[in-house]
Amino acid sequence: MGAALQRPSPNCGPRKGGILKPDMVVLHYTAMQSAEDAICLLCDPEREVSAHYLIARDGVVTQMVDEAARAWHAGAGRWAGCDDINSRSIGIELDNDGFSPFSAPLMDSLEELLDAILRRWDIPMHHVIAHSDMAPLRKGDPGARFDWCRLALGGLSVWPSEAQEQPLTDSLQALGYSVAEFGVEACLNAFRLRFAPWRQGAETVADQRDAASLAARFAVDPWVGTS
Repeated sequence: MGAALQRPSPNCGPRKGGILKPDMVVLHYTAMQSAEDAICLLCDPEREVSAHYLIARDGVVTQMVDEAARAWHAGAGRWAGCDDINSRSIGIELDNDGFSPFSAPLMDSLEELLDAILRRWDIPMHHVIAHSDMAPLRKGDPGARFDWCRLALGGLSVWPSEAQEQPLTDSLQALGYSVAEFGVEACLNAFRLRFAPWRQGAETVADQRDAASLAARFAVDPWVGTS
C-alpha cells in the first residue's frame, strides 16, 4: 500500500459526547467518475461531507481526516443503539461505481489499511460494517459486488457459518441492526446485500441460519456511555 497521500479536508471536527477514540469502521463506495472527483467533493467545505480515507482503483490511499477526528461520512442512521456513527467510526470510501467488481489493487490496499486500523485502535472485526447496515432505508453501499467474504477470511470482518435457525428479528437486533427503527424488511435487505445479495422475497431458513450463526459469535452490545 505504501504511505497514504495527504489531502486534508476541512470537513471534520472533534468526536462528540466525550468519545475519545473510534471503535468501528464504516465502508462506503464513491459512486463517482474517478477517485479525484470524489476527493475534491470530500474536501469541498460547501459540501460538508468527508471521510478519513479514500482508496482508488489503482490501490492508492489518500487520507483526508486524521483518525482521531470525527469525519462526516455516515450521516443519519443507527447501529447497536448508537445514532452518532460519525463520532464512533472511521470512514473509508472505495473508488467504485456500485455496479462493477472492486479492483484487486483496491482490495489489497483495503486489507492492509483495515488491518492497521483495527490493530491501532483495538477494534474487533465485527465492528467493520457497511454504510447500508447502519442506514438501510437510504443507503446501499458498498453494495452487492463487494467481497465481504474475502475480508472475513483475513480476519477483518465476519461471515456466516452453519447454525440452527432462530427468529430473524432477534438475530438482526443482536448483530446491531436497528429493527425497531427501520423495520425487519429493510434490515433483512441490508443483511442480504452484504451476505447473500442473490436472495429475494420473504425471509428464508437460510436467512435465519446465517443471521443466527453471526449473532451467536458476534453479538454487539448496545453502546452505553463513552469510551
